[in-house]
Amino acid sequence: MPTNYATARGRMVREQLIPRGISDSEVLKVMEIVPRHLFVEDALQGQAYGDFCLPIGEGQTISQPYIVALMTQSLALGPEMSVLEIGTGCGYQTAVLSLLCGKVYTVERLKPLLIKARRNFDRLHYLNIVCKVDDGSMGWQANAPYDAIIVTAAGPTVPEALLLQLADPGVMVLPVGDRQSQELVVINKCEGQVKKTTIELVRFVPLIGAQGWS
Repeated sequence: MPTNYATARGRMVREQLIPRGISDSEVLKVMEIVPRHLFVEDALQGQAYGDFCLPIGEGQTISQPYIVALMTQSLALGPEMSVLEIGTGCGYQTAVLSLLCGKVYTVERLKPLLIKARRNFDRLHYLNIVCKVDDGSMGWQANAPYDAIIVTAAGPTVPEALLLQLADPGVMVLPVGDRQSQELVVINKCEGQVKKTTIELVRFVPLIGAQGWS
């Protein structure tokens, strides 16, 4: 019997997100809209709305829905904002962002992943996404500054390039730590001051690049 993905998304929101403190109504609405199952391999589509990450190839993963929602909510996005995403991956997080802001610029170092993600963006008519293959730890200077920056891979420190490309005021969310475990950190930049807040213990794939892991 075919999976009812709309029902699965609704259950995901009710059972995984709301009980853990995801309260932004727009984030919840988008999480119930974006077809997460289309961003994973066919064989894994029945597991797409489970409370866990899944492999997407090239040694990378799609984050569990709660982490996607938590990072998105932490950015407090608005319809006119520009967002830089580091680590496109399969494109699911990108898709969620695209429905909440004006423009998403996303950088992925692995071309096969970006090709598949771009195919899904086009298929679903998410037209406000601009992407490229590059070293994400260095950001995307050409379109800076960004109102918000999200990093979906973990580095040992906050990349200085990203701090410089963050608008003032602006907000960034990213995992920071060693290769085994990290803290999910929210950085608020305002009037030249930078405030860091830890919101969750997490485990992400490593951020590979000049200002990440070599």
